[in-house]
Amino acid sequence: MTLRLLRSLSLVPASAWSLLAAVTLLLAIYLSAGSVFPWFMSWRTAATILDSAATLGLCAIGMTFVILAGGIDLSVGAVLALASLVTAIALQRWGLPAWLAIPLVCAIGATYGAAVGGLVHSARLPSFLVTLAGMFLARGVALLMTSEGRISMNRVPVHLWGSGVRVVGLTLPALVFLATLGMGALVLRWTVFGRGVRAIGGGEHAARLLGIRVARTRVGAFAVCGLCAALAGVVHSVGVGAGDAKAGELMELDAIAGVVIGGTPLSGGVGSIVGTGVGVSILKVIELVIVSDGSLSAQWAKIVGGGLLLLFVLLQRSVGRITKVWAGGRTDLDPHRREAQPVSRAS
Repeated sequence: MTLRLLRSLSLVPASAWSLLAAVTLLLAIYLSAGSVFPWFMSWRTAATILDSAATLGLCAIGMTFVILAGGIDLSVGAVLALASLVTAIALQRWGLPAWLAIPLVCAIGATYGAAVGGLVHSARLPSFLVTLAGMFLARGVALLMTSEGRISMNRVPVHLWGSGVRVVGLTLPALVFLATLGMGALVLRWTVFGRGVRAIGGGEHAARLLGIRVARTRVGAFAVCGLCAALAGVVHSVGVGAGDAKAGELMELDAIAGVVIGGTPLSGGVGSIVGTGVGVSILKVIELVIVSDGSLSAQWAKIVGGGLLLLFVLLQRSVGRITKVWAGGRTDLDPHRREAQPVSRAS
């Protein structure tokens, strides 16, 4: 009976255990903070956390698609800054309506991401190097677009979009974040594209044998990441009322941390968008707790976040080994890590 239970548990991927650990940690931190600060348990506090997590969360959602496909994108912060400036220019200087300016900015971000993904696939270059070059390119263009570093949107009532519009207490950035989170989860779980992204991360050769169009899927994953980064730039510019060439600095590292803490390993293939939302929420809750305490510097949030990232990486590695032992050393029992077997030829 015990052996059968262990074999059943071995079928659960390591990412699922990491997600369970992340949800447990989030609830533990939230309840502990509520016992110290009674106001922490209010819906207003939850809405504040979601509002502050919107920009990072949007970048992390796009990053999840790329990491699941076995890649990495270091340019999301720079794309965010570039998108915030284009948003400010389109609304402030060109006088475009929001219904036209925002889709234009998102299209630019998606096109950039698709170009990066196409270069990664066609040239067989590491995504780390390509997106690092893209980070310098996007940041440089953003700095060249304005000599002052910022473009104010004082002619556009963007403050109403950021804080004036509320639905059940949630601001527009928080609503955009939640809507994108839900759409991303549905795409990843129920569409051919989402299953293809997972398959490529599990093994490109096996994905080809399954009939998945690897090139199109990989380019699509980077396009989604660029789209989400551009949308984050729109949300940021609305929140601060200006486009900022220095916005999103090191945002890519925070996004990666949120993805990994949420249960998606850097090796790709397994993970979830919901887990990413949980990981980002953990980082923001910790930040709010430290700021509310007042006795610690806000920089301690980075230190704690780094410790959690290391902890979850070790957890994923350890759980993977344990489940392999439970399975009796048979890696084929994990459906998310099943490799394609070569076809033997008769002599």
